[in-house]
Amino acid sequence: MPSLANMRTKAKEAGLMKLDKLIANRQRIPDCEIPIPIKELCERYEKLYTGCINDVMRELCLLNQNLPSDIMPLRDEMTVCGEAFCVKSAPNVMIEGEMTFRAQMLDEFKPNGVVVWDTSGDTEASLWGGVMTATAITKGIRGAVIAGGIRDTKQILEQNFPVFYKYRTSNGSLGRCMITHYQVPVKIGKVTVRPGDIIFGDIDGVLCIPREIAYDVLLRAEGIERNEVDIFSWVRQGDTISEIIDKGGYF
Repeated sequence: MPSLANMRTKAKEAGLMKLDKLIANRQRIPDCEIPIPIKELCERYEKLYTGCINDVMRELCLLNQNLPSDIMPLRDEMTVCGEAFCVKSAPNVMIEGEMTFRAQMLDEFKPNGVVVWDTSGDTEASLWGGVMTATAITKGIRGAVIAGGIRDTKQILEQNFPVFYKYRTSNGSLGRCMITHYQVPVKIGKVTVRPGDIIFGDIDGVLCIPREIAYDVLLRAEGIERNEVDIFSWVRQGDTISEIIDKGGYF
């Protein structure tokens, strides 16, 4: 017969929350290989557009991959694709240690990345500016998606670096916001972005393509774009709606 102490131990263990599966799901970082070089993947994506890519993900029942619609490019013609380098900050009056942690983060920037910055809903500070842009360029970063504020806008524009953002302000981040994590999954709007996911942005906003399907989505989107070239030509030559639909077109 089990002792009373053993029974109490088992009861205590049974009452513990079992979080292993939840942690594995929420904190998962994809590490799958993409069958072509990442630079080639990015360059091929940058020939496409968000609407086409979004339609492919809808076919896969992924309806919430579009970052909040108020995140837009600094210039309409800016298009970017790259691997997500995730950063999270939060409003904070503390300053000590911030610059050291920021420098550590910047050292880990890698070529063909896109910085994706979750500001925890901050509405006061800028998290990206001219010097950050110059640093990112030297590291081979392809662009930045800031779910918050930027500043030094003229300097960013002069460097022709794709930046997507919510607002502009002259407020710096020191004493207002502090970086808390980087290269961890972040959630912006309804979208969970994991380090290594593929980020694509253009004039219509920003999409997160899960890394595991990024190559397949690319191939399907390229096929749709080729089909749309035909659809436009059928429209211009005066084909009827029913004729276009019969040939595989859509509207």
